[in-house]
Amino acid sequence: MSNCFLLSPTDPSLGRSNPGAHVLRRRAEAKTGTPARWSCGGSSMVRVRCETRDDAFYMRKCVELARTAVGCTSPNPMVGCVIVKDGEIVGQGFHPKAGQPHAEVFALKDAGSLAENATAYVSLEPCNHYGRTPPCTEALICAKVKQVVVGMVDPNPIVASKGVERLRDSGIKVTVGVEEMLCQKLNEAYIHRMLTGRPFVTLRYTLSFNGRIINQLGKGAEENGGYYSKLLREYDGIIIPNDLLMKISTLPASHETGANQPFHIVIAKGVRSSLQLPALSARSKAKIIVFAEDDIKVEPEMEGIEIVVLEKITLSSILDYCGNRGLCSIVLDFRGGSECLSELLEDNIAENLVQKAIMEILPIWSTSEGTSQLPSAWKSLTLRNLESRTSNESVLVEGYI
Repeated sequence: MSNCFLLSPTDPSLGRSNPGAHVLRRRAEAKTGTPARWSCGGSSMVRVRCETRDDAFYMRKCVELARTAVGCTSPNPMVGCVIVKDGEIVGQGFHPKAGQPHAEVFALKDAGSLAENATAYVSLEPCNHYGRTPPCTEALICAKVKQVVVGMVDPNPIVASKGVERLRDSGIKVTVGVEEMLCQKLNEAYIHRMLTGRPFVTLRYTLSFNGRIINQLGKGAEENGGYYSKLLREYDGIIIPNDLLMKISTLPASHETGANQPFHIVIAKGVRSSLQLPALSARSKAKIIVFAEDDIKVEPEMEGIEIVVLEKITLSSILDYCGNRGLCSIVLDFRGGSECLSELLEDNIAENLVQKAIMEILPIWSTSEGTSQLPSAWKSLTLRNLESRTSNESVLVEGYI
């Protein structure tokens, strides 16, 4: 259904219009939720263009709702749901946190009795099993919705297609795959962990204008609203070499309001007895996992530090452990001139353990000698789906490996 109107100004050349035209414009904006755009162009008729309210429109609304909980739902996926009746949204909801009700439950509660004979749009297939919450399929069936539109099938083997089958068996019409790529991108980390058992890994590094990797972040990157702060809110963990931690006074953290802080995954390669972490304090509530090749002691001492001793530290073994711990996404922060991170990337390039790269380019000329570089094998890689944007004085480039 398209909500569009024809307006008739009395004198387009003077910019004056019929008061009724403004009323219709306001009605169009209220009905669609988007500003009405119009252009006179010398014609007495002005067309208000607005977005068509089809299945894709409502699915994009689901994704928008789901992103409200970015950084809060792991190891669960982000999910949004809207209930539509007679072309109007009568209920909406999203999954706020693991262990809390799913998006469908909140949306149905919001819709109340209006959910009967309505269409439910949900970005991820409704679950059909008892976990920490009851099945969403049963909630939809009990609410007597007539149709369910699903963005994508859940890759979780406990769910995969079983929710769709249950709804169809109960007589509900089900459509699958609306805005599927958008829904997949929303939960790319969750999907990757479900398919591989390992976290989705993003390599982040900073380049100077003359192409050298530098230990620096751009202006405002770490502040509230900065790209680095948002990145750490979104990801479950960040891999940091111990040589970087020796140079900083505070642990990398997100400064977004209400953000859950990521696990700090420390690579203590070459440390034999004691690991000094000046960035820690006895009152710190940081979640820290230290990977070492010997049974070491971390100073200052504090509760909650996990020390994992491996015969050999590899990116593969780190990701296996983190996947078993429930982490879905990890940032590998390549800075600090760290040779151990170079070795991790070199050893595991053939295993496709890194899925994405984010490069920040700063408008500075680096004269530092001996700056670490990415492994030579990375030169043959081609990034896909490249996107670029500006962040204050920096340029950010990201793509998939």
